[in-house]
Amino acid sequence: MIAFRSAACSGVAVLVAMLLLGVPSTVPAQTTDDPSPHSEATLLTAAEPIAPGEPFTVGLRIRMEDGWHSYWKNPGDSGEPASIDWSLPEAFSTETIQWPYPHRIPFGPMTSYGYSDEVVLPVTITPPETLTPGTTVTLKGDASWLICADICLPAEASLNRSVPVASAAGEGPGAASISGALDKQPENVEGWTVQAARSSGSYTLALTPPSGRAPSLEGAYFFPAEKEVLDHAAPQPVTRAGDTYLLTLQQSDYADAPADTLTGVVVAPEGTHWDAEGTVRALRMSAPVDSTLAGVDMASVTAAASSGDGGLTLPWALLFAFAGGLLLNLMPCVFPVLSVKILGFAEEAGGTDAGMRRHGALFGAGVLASMWGLAGVLLAVRAAGSQVGWGFQLQSPTFVALMALLFFSIGLNLLGVFEVGSRLMALGGRLQSRAEGGGDVGAFLTGGLATVVATPCTAPFMGAALGVALTLSTPGAVLIFTALGVGMATPYVALSMVPGWLERLPEPGAWMETLKQLFAFPMFATAIWLVWVFGQQVGNGGVALLLAGGLLLGIAGWVAHRWSDPMVSGAVAWGTRVVVTLMVVGAVAAGVIGARYDRSASAGSEATSSSSSSSWTSFSTSTVEKLREQGRPVFVDFTAAWCLTCQVNKQTVLGTDAVQKAFAKRDVALVRADWTNRDPQITKALRSHGRSGVPLYVLYPGDGSGPTLLPEVLTQDIVLNALDDLPSSS
Repeated sequence: MIAFRSAACSGVAVLVAMLLLGVPSTVPAQTTDDPSPHSEATLLTAAEPIAPGEPFTVGLRIRMEDGWHSYWKNPGDSGEPASIDWSLPEAFSTETIQWPYPHRIPFGPMTSYGYSDEVVLPVTITPPETLTPGTTVTLKGDASWLICADICLPAEASLNRSVPVASAAGEGPGAASISGALDKQPENVEGWTVQAARSSGSYTLALTPPSGRAPSLEGAYFFPAEKEVLDHAAPQPVTRAGDTYLLTLQQSDYADAPADTLTGVVVAPEGTHWDAEGTVRALRMSAPVDSTLAGVDMASVTAAASSGDGGLTLPWALLFAFAGGLLLNLMPCVFPVLSVKILGFAEEAGGTDAGMRRHGALFGAGVLASMWGLAGVLLAVRAAGSQVGWGFQLQSPTFVALMALLFFSIGLNLLGVFEVGSRLMALGGRLQSRAEGGGDVGAFLTGGLATVVATPCTAPFMGAALGVALTLSTPGAVLIFTALGVGMATPYVALSMVPGWLERLPEPGAWMETLKQLFAFPMFATAIWLVWVFGQQVGNGGVALLLAGGLLLGIAGWVAHRWSDPMVSGAVAWGTRVVVTLMVVGAVAAGVIGARYDRSASAGSEATSSSSSSSWTSFSTSTVEKLREQGRPVFVDFTAAWCLTCQVNKQTVLGTDAVQKAFAKRDVALVRADWTNRDPQITKALRSHGRSGVPLYVLYPGDGSGPTLLPEVLTQDIVLNALDDLPSSS
């Protein structure tokens, strides 16, 4: 049995690191000489005159120009709510602002909550009973708010209104406007049951109507009262389980901990009301978060959570994942590992059909087990509140170092420098015997290794499916990762299940040794690529230590081969094992130390950006917003050093003279989001576009309209046509 199988088994290690939480960005504010730009504020009264000791309502009315908006008490991803600093006569008391329900305000990857055109914010004031009828009192206050469109401006106004005092209150000039604002207040509605549950980073809100009522809640929306509880930009799909409506809500990536209670407002869709009289459109609610929902089928809850994909249904996501898994076999990240299985095909062509089928099934099982392991890690880290995405393990320099050493050692093994499975137990022992079926462990672990190295590659169709997976409940996400694994394993498993397809291969012989040595070079090429990625992460000092580790592995392989003769004395054999073990440990230690070397000087995103073109700007959400505020088109390249598709696109398309000239001609701002090292802000931006990995290419028009997502695999025509489609005003 050829020893390459043992090489594949000898050192697959997976390192998982928790990711740092990001800090949300806000829309930048600018100053102006106008104290209330693009808006004006006045103080309305519902009662004139007012009566001693009788509460009355006033309203802060803010009128805004077209296209401008102000904010609700929870402004969402950005913004500030309005406030009033009162200066009232002695013994007057005020209550807090009574907020009408808001509407959603999308802006790029973010969503805010607020008001457009005009809003009236009611406040109840209670005068003292000692007021004297026939006198006049003056109500004063300083109001402040944020007025936003593509930019945000602070606004303020001094409120001043004199109102007469009488023995009985009368209707004031602002009564109708204030009454309209009070009609938009959220209310408790008798008979409705509201429950909340949490699972794997998402919440389910269950709304059960009173008996005899069956309103349609398709399109209902929950506005949380607290800012960092939910992902404001995530969709809130509505499903139905019997008489109960289920809203699926995504937990905020910035939440310190899961919420114990969901508090806020559920706004019914247009034309639907919560009460039988048809007057209440906003339902005030506060529901403790439990693990179960009383009287609700939890299978329906899982189905509801699994539909929260932002537009791509679960069946389509499964189909895309399967197709992406198939295409992964053609990706350069995977082929070096599959070359080992090609050798297996050649060797097993002369073996038994049952043995080939068993190895095919074990390879497929290895792919699925590794895929489920990755899914478990991704979902666990996500549930802990950290940003994480596809290919996360290659963002760890330690993992990259170990993988580089592993592929280098596999290449040495394929060249015959050493063999694992001989008397040298220190190199891995006898993971399999040379008897029939001895390659079972190798077949399984090769499937696992293929999955681990597949993550830098994102085949066509995979981007949307993986983006959906990371927004679903655990069952839905596992289904998508399973479809991905099944697609990836299908070609090899299908070939192994039909041994007749391999009858044309020659019998095993000397030619296989040449083929085995030939396949060593893709392993070395993969190791070189991983060393380059490592250099992008930690700098030259760390690379030198990793190369030293490779040198130690080379010496260990030479020693293992030189003194592996079964006739050597026992003392020499044991001495060889000790030396080889120390060198392998030293090689791993050198890689691990190198991963921590000079990390403060890491090239990271700046190195990748500056090495390609000085015209590229490093990514941040605020940077993209500022460029869009200038009315410029913006092209964002989500990339990583370990993403081979990204590097090919960069060299063959984005870096070409034709594309660069087209960018310059249209004054397109170029932004590079480098994900080589962990960056929660980039992960959040990817998720906002329904993606969980790179590459991703986003083109924002200069007129403020929605972005265009380009395919993962670029051509010059694709980019040039997208630029030609930009609005002429851009």
